[in-house]
Amino acid sequence: MRQFPFARRLFTSLLSLVVSLSLVAAPAFAQAPPAFTGEQLDRIVSRIALYPDPLLAQVLTASTFPEQITDAANWADQHHYLTGQQLANAIQEDQLPWDPSVQALLPFPSVLDMMASEMPWVNDLGNAVLADRTGVMDAVQRMRHKAKEYGYLRTGPQIVVAGGPYLTIEPVNPEFVVVPAYDPLIVFAPPRPGFFVGGAIGFGFGVAIGAWFHPWGWGACRIGWDTHAIFINNVRWERTWVNRGVYVHPYPGIHRYVAANRIEHHELIRRSEAERAAARNGHESHEEHEHHHR
Repeated sequence: MRQFPFARRLFTSLLSLVVSLSLVAAPAFAQAPPAFTGEQLDRIVSRIALYPDPLLAQVLTASTFPEQITDAANWADQHHYLTGQQLANAIQEDQLPWDPSVQALLPFPSVLDMMASEMPWVNDLGNAVLADRTGVMDAVQRMRHKAKEYGYLRTGPQIVVAGGPYLTIEPVNPEFVVVPAYDPLIVFAPPRPGFFVGGAIGFGFGVAIGAWFHPWGWGACRIGWDTHAIFINNVRWERTWVNRGVYVHPYPGIHRYVAANRIEHHELIRRSEAERAAARNGHESHEEHEHHHR
């Protein structure tokens, strides 16, 4: 048989590289999964347990990428003036390198800001979702039942609360998702005599989620409480502690970008933002010019 020394050496070198990389990466993903008690899980989920199911599904999946939350929160804050189709376009144009589950929260800057300010909690939540999704969902249900039993959680103008063994919370308008504001120390404890339970959960902030956000799973995300499953884009989300290094959930309408480095990524975003600002200022100057000549 004819020999090809160069090809053989190249193959050997590549094989050695693959083995070396696997050995380097192995310790990070060979760690034993963390364990949480029921009481710990109750505490971890308490601040999001009363979120509407679609928003809760997106927060649970995004929490498994904690290293991306802070950058995403900063981007959302810098683009708070964008909504609807303009925001969706900006997300695509900036070629954001974060997982689509994190990008899905960009229309909710208050949620991302809350998560970015509590990174130890996000790490705990993400680890719990990956290692013990059943325990996480059971904890959410325990918290919901407490809030309902004490009279805090109820159907109202913004949400519909339904279900027997599994309590669901859905937006009244599926294309307008509200973010409830509440104190876990209040809504999961018996009310004090004379306390007005109807005002314990506020709904001052909501986001219109139209067809432009469907590529990120909005409109097709839900929780299967009876099977402890999360569905994004009507596909079961299967990321776990074991496969977290390789699992890629399908987002058909999203192109995944990988920046060469953080400097390149931030420079790309800076240029995109500068172009949008220039266009916005040009539009305003044109309107001012037209007004002056009227």
